[in-house]
Amino acid sequence: MASKKQVSMLVALFYLVIWFCNSLQGDAAGKYEFMKEATDAAPTGFYDYIVVGGGTAGCPLAATLSQNFSVLLLERGGSPYGNINITRVENFHINLADVSPTSPSQFFVSEEGVVNSRGRVLGGGSAINAGFYSRASPHDVSKNGWDGELVNRSFPWVERVVAHRPEIKPWQRAVKNALLEVGVSPYNGFTYDHIYGTKEGGTIFDQHGDRHTAADLLAYAHPRNLTVLLHASVERLLFLKGNEKILTHGVVYKDAKGHKHEAYLKNGKSEIIVSAGALGSPQLLMLSGIGPREHLKTMGIPVVLDQPNVGQGMADNPMNAICIPTTHPVEKSLLQVVGITKFGSYIEASSGFGTNSQSIHKHLETIWHKISKANSKAKTMHNQYKKVVISEKFQGAFIMEKIMGPLSKGRLALMTTNIEDNPTVSFNYFKNPRDLKRCVMGIKTIEKMIKTRHFRKFINPSLSVPELRNISAHMAFNLIPKQSNDTTRVDQFCKDSVTTIWHYHGGCQVGKVVDKDHHVYGVQALRIVDGSTFTFSPGTNPQATVMMMGRYMGVKILRKRLGEAAGV
Repeated sequence: MASKKQVSMLVALFYLVIWFCNSLQGDAAGKYEFMKEATDAAPTGFYDYIVVGGGTAGCPLAATLSQNFSVLLLERGGSPYGNINITRVENFHINLADVSPTSPSQFFVSEEGVVNSRGRVLGGGSAINAGFYSRASPHDVSKNGWDGELVNRSFPWVERVVAHRPEIKPWQRAVKNALLEVGVSPYNGFTYDHIYGTKEGGTIFDQHGDRHTAADLLAYAHPRNLTVLLHASVERLLFLKGNEKILTHGVVYKDAKGHKHEAYLKNGKSEIIVSAGALGSPQLLMLSGIGPREHLKTMGIPVVLDQPNVGQGMADNPMNAICIPTTHPVEKSLLQVVGITKFGSYIEASSGFGTNSQSIHKHLETIWHKISKANSKAKTMHNQYKKVVISEKFQGAFIMEKIMGPLSKGRLALMTTNIEDNPTVSFNYFKNPRDLKRCVMGIKTIEKMIKTRHFRKFINPSLSVPELRNISAHMAFNLIPKQSNDTTRVDQFCKDSVTTIWHYHGGCQVGKVVDKDHHVYGVQALRIVDGSTFTFSPGTNPQATVMMMGRYMGVKILRKRLGEAAGV
């Protein structure tokens, strides 16, 4: 029989193991002491800064501001922690097909018929994307008018927490070698930097396959100064008008039970910062009365400020892919290698997500079913999709190209006055012929890659390039009728197979809706800090730059207000 001393030692060892496991996870359990459900919030609160949207920009922004001031961060979704469909790399695709009201990924369909997603979870898009981490180019930094020195200090602040070096396995290695063989050179090794040629980029998935989102950057926060409220949907901004001035002074938000709360700024130096994303930020401005006058009047919204540029300049970098059925199973990998071409196309690849019972295509069936109920065109496309894709036991990979920019632009407008509903958005993919030309060059480069010796062990030699192109056009997840009898025209393939890689932006652009410091024109104490302010998507994949921008703008705000006393 064990002695009391032995029992005590066993108990101590048990708690030591528990402590050790928890320490490995950090805040992986999601138990930041400053994070709680909005249902637990008081009816009214007062803060130095109110950040609307706990996404890729909002989390680092709130963490930075909390070093010196009280901050309220309002997130309409839940916590990413404890949800293995968010945290595990092998489950990456599952959330994209979750169409439930509580899904961390809220799907929408553009007017062109491209199915897309927006984040509805703490961490935003960084909690549902493919994880590639690559910085903006020096040209992008200069074009945005950013302070290069502060940018170069802000990126490492992000990377210490979220960025990792991926393990390159056979498929991704073949992609790298093929890119170099067809002339996308030089080889730049592993780097976060944006450099012409072929490189291995970073990832927000660590060596264990665990995702590290922008929510992890809240670990930098001053815990006594930050309050994070989950399932807090901001319905509108509150303004005071007088002497031809419009002052933002609060927000109204709704909790998960439908109860309304109000949060107000403490004093004249306080600010509200909207970081609700490229759809959410222009949508919230319009619902609050800032937008095109006639559109607001049509929707029955009192006009606070006639601002015709809100919702304009919407863009989404079109993504087109060649689907490659492989002769044997390949590793599951998301984006790891990228070819940065000089003609304006970025070439990346993924592998191992086939059509087994847990595949991305099986889960996308759920979305087709949902859309088909209300859209006869979708029903026809769904039947075609099932015939070509689901009936096959597909195993393999994708090589994809995304064009830079893009130059084609669209618009966003309200469908309803409910913040939970998606607005309507058009991106006008390939309306600008230069975008289409870049896609054609990107696809032709991929087809050259496929013919190199590096893919001989992966691809059935009986499959011709036109056959691969035809398979790929039918696997593209959009509602665009396919020209199945025309596989020779690459430009037609680009139009038929266009999908998204979730890099949409615009709607509150710098120089049109906000100034270079992200103040909203014509309104005091209101800024917008997120991808809605972009006129182009920075780098190959924007999430690194958006996280950096959250930190960057937080530091700029603190320095402007406190000078050297800010300590940042």
